[in-house]
Amino acid sequence: MDLSAPLIAGLTPLVTGYCLAIVFAAALIRGYSGFGFSALIVTGLSPVLPPAEVVPIAVLLEIAASLHLAGQVRKDVEWKLMAWLLPSAAITMPVGVYFLASVPVAPMRVVISVLVLIASTLIWRGFEFRRRPGNAATGATGAISGLLNGAAAIGGLPVMLFLISASVTAAQSRATMILFLMGMGVLTTAVNGANGLLTPDLWGRTAIFLLPLLVGNALGNRHFLKAEPESFRRFVLILLIGLSAIGLARTFMG
Repeated sequence: MDLSAPLIAGLTPLVTGYCLAIVFAAALIRGYSGFGFSALIVTGLSPVLPPAEVVPIAVLLEIAASLHLAGQVRKDVEWKLMAWLLPSAAITMPVGVYFLASVPVAPMRVVISVLVLIASTLIWRGFEFRRRPGNAATGATGAISGLLNGAAAIGGLPVMLFLISASVTAAQSRATMILFLMGMGVLTTAVNGANGLLTPDLWGRTAIFLLPLLVGNALGNRHFLKAEPESFRRFVLILLIGLSAIGLARTFMG
């Protein structure tokens, strides 16, 4: 078989196999933790797909992953937090999309990666909010998330960091993240479409990735249902630290 021959939506068989493996691995982690998918997809697919396509593809797949589990987790969502997180994110998200289309996001990635790395380390060492953060802190977290989600598809990191620092259970943190990312995905996709970022090739490539997404998402979810809350928290902190390190490495390695 000629590995250089186009397959579907302009992808060669070799590139297709690589992308399917990345999507499956990211979906497995996402099904368990409720977040991290977009950051892993952007990191994994950027070497083989055009950068301007990777973030919109990650967002579309994020929507599909959330829809896959939305019915199951809906009862655990912290709706009071969601009422501040999502509207605040919606306000700043178009600014992030503007950055994606016209401004280098490397400096922003460095700043957020360093901040998440520091905060994750503090939480690992025992830091927690003494009481649940108020509406202002929740809204500010949503605003930061919207900016980062539109610019670099990493908006889930500050929100999950916020949730595990507050008085929120593992199930509530995960469920709130899943529904939050679905809402953000829909808004971001609408803005991406308005900015001409949703090309036919992009839709075709997204469709190719749906099967490994759904399989990985289901397997990760099954593992979460058997996990202890403390093991979930530990995994999330390790993932946050790892994603921050990946973000810094991507920036400094070009």
